[in-house]
Amino acid sequence: MALAATADAKPPEDRTLILPGQCTTVHAQDIGVRLVLAADFDGDIVIDASGVESIGHATLQLLVAAHADAIANGHSFTIAAPSPAFVERVTACRLADAIGLDNQKEIHS
Repeated sequence: MALAATADAKPPEDRTLILPGQCTTVHAQDIGVRLVLAADFDGDIVIDASGVESIGHATLQLLVAAHADAIANGHSFTIAAPSPAFVERVTACRLADAIGLDNQKEIHS
């Protein structure tokens, strides 16, 4: 027997896109699809990069494009809790400004 859910009992939806630990070219297509769906759904995008251990160029390109698209369309694009590995790679590639990471100073150790 299924229980009827009420509006009060329903938890808020978390639409945060969680990046995998290894953001390789193999994962880029899935990440790209998820970014498009997030942008189409409500426009605002939140990326959880806390578990990223390594990130490749294909995923970085997707994040740059998604950030540019969000800003151009008046939506927010947030990198939440970036891992030290994520911050290091983005900074080494000089992409912090391009994905909006330049203002985020907190690095979790």
